[in-house]
Formats: sequence, C-alpha cells, structure tokens
Amino acid sequence: MRLWSLHPKYLDPQGLVALWRESLLARAVLRGETRGYLHHPQLERFWAHAHPRVAINSYLAGVYAEAVARGYTFNKSKLGPARVAQPITVSSGQVEFEWQHLLRKLATRSPERFAQLQGTDSPACHPLFCRRPGQVASWERAQGGA
Repeated sequence: MRLWSLHPKYLDPQGLVALWRESLLARAVLRGETRGYLHHPQLERFWAHAHPRVAINSYLAGVYAEAVARGYTFNKSKLGPARVAQPITVSSGQVEFEWQHLLRKLATRSPERFAQLQGTDSPACHPLFCRRPGQVASWERAQGGA
C-alpha cells in the first residue's frame, strides 16, 4: 500500500488507478471493515489524525478530483462525505523520498511520464498534506516502500 504524500497529478495512469484502489482499502481499514492492514505504516498518519475517517475521505476526494481532471470515470459513489479535513503535516524529507521513489518507478514503467517530470524542483503535495522541514518519516520503509 502506498498513500502518496505527493499530488496525484504526478502519477501515471497505472499509479493513479492503484492509488484509488489502495485509498479505498485504507478507508475500509479505518472504518473497521477489514481486519487486514490495521497496522500498516502508511496508515499511521491517518490514525494519528483527530478525525481519521474525515482525513481519508478528503484524501480520496483529492484522488477523485485528479481522475476527473484526466477524464477517468472513477465511481463517485465510493467517495465518503466530503468535508474539509485538518491538513496532515508531511516532512520535506518524506516528500523528497517519495519523489525519488516515484521517479524510479516511472523510469521503468512509464518512461514518457518520467521524462515529463524531469526538472520538477519542488513537487506539490496532495491537497490534504502540508509540507514542513524534516526528515523521512519514521514509518517509511528504508528500502523504498511499496
């Protein structure tokens, strides 16, 4: 599971579809609808949020908005109630880690998308996240994550 801190606009089609599926899975976990993934490190920041369900719904809304902007037909009925969530802080080190991780994926999976993103100096965060100075998150896998 990878719940990107990066704005979904950077993802290739496969990545955006995977993010939608994984975000729906994350919401099911946060709702207590599945027993798997309860302690997945990618969910720590959602569990720590004052309103985890509101936060994941806001995250899903951001993914959905990107899909609509691209002309995709994701199922809108799968979105939860749209409420503004308190932003989640993400460290600059985490954003940079994810950016390099995404570029490595795109270099092999989507070379054209990789080429389009070259030269991006400061990638934007998903609208739910607010960047602050800091190191890679403690929950991040040392080997590059999922």
